[in-house]
Amino acid sequence: MKPSKPNHAGASENADVAMQDLLDCLGRIAPLRLAEDWDNVGLLVGDSSSRIRSVMTCLTIDEDVVAEAIRHQADLIVTHHPIPFRPVDRISDDHRTGKLVWQLASHGIAVYSAHTAFDSSADGINQRWALRLECQGISALMGDSSTGDQAQGESGASAGTCEGGGRFGTLATKVSLQDLAIRAATLVHGESVRIVGDPAMEIRVVGFACGSGGSFLEAADRQGCHALVTGEATFHTCLEARAMGIGMVLLGHYWSERFAMEQLADQLAQSHPSLNVWASRAERDPIRSLQL
Repeated sequence: MKPSKPNHAGASENADVAMQDLLDCLGRIAPLRLAEDWDNVGLLVGDSSSRIRSVMTCLTIDEDVVAEAIRHQADLIVTHHPIPFRPVDRISDDHRTGKLVWQLASHGIAVYSAHTAFDSSADGINQRWALRLECQGISALMGDSSTGDQAQGESGASAGTCEGGGRFGTLATKVSLQDLAIRAATLVHGESVRIVGDPAMEIRVVGFACGSGGSFLEAADRQGCHALVTGEATFHTCLEARAMGIGMVLLGHYWSERFAMEQLADQLAQSHPSLNVWASRAERDPIRSLQL
């Protein structure tokens, strides 16, 4: 999926909106009550009473993303991964996180993150994965689920709305683990994909846990999943999956989540048409695969 392009006419030509209006919109998409206790979510840098004209989304704030935000005069970055994530004792240029936060604050750029709330929401990343692969009977791997209300997802598949950690659902037909992996990677234009298990094993019930989702393996086993699609998992988790007979699709942390931040940019642009909204064009997966 190609990132959205910013409006090069400049944010100055756009009508501004109240920051709080956008924060309320983000809160409806990903209610912060769903975030894990250890997470750092919400407006992390900035003034909720300010007014904004331009918004950039990204998966992770790094040096390239900060430079792009400054160059295009973004007023707000909506990032999936929080910054700061853990408490820092100084905001200065002798600490990487502190330096990035200082650069953003110096240019009046606010930062918002929903992180695990967006993972777990009814319109969150794991729900989007289940819909992209046209699963039926979608439920949360962990937490609350409700299948009473029916919703149409981007794939057109009907699925029960639910909140909670991870997702699982049933494919329309059985596929091999290899075909599942290739299809999932292709959907997000991934550069590579790894699997755990026999490539020919038959898959019908699939679990989803974006990012570093190895901790959802036991829940996937309890829910009868034949495979778990995630970004990354530890070596020992992969061994456990093989012993359980559960296939794993490892897309890479970046590819398992970045697509949703591109979609979020489109959502925000549609709900706030006067804003200049785009997904970062400078952001890249820091991990590269080499052909041997």
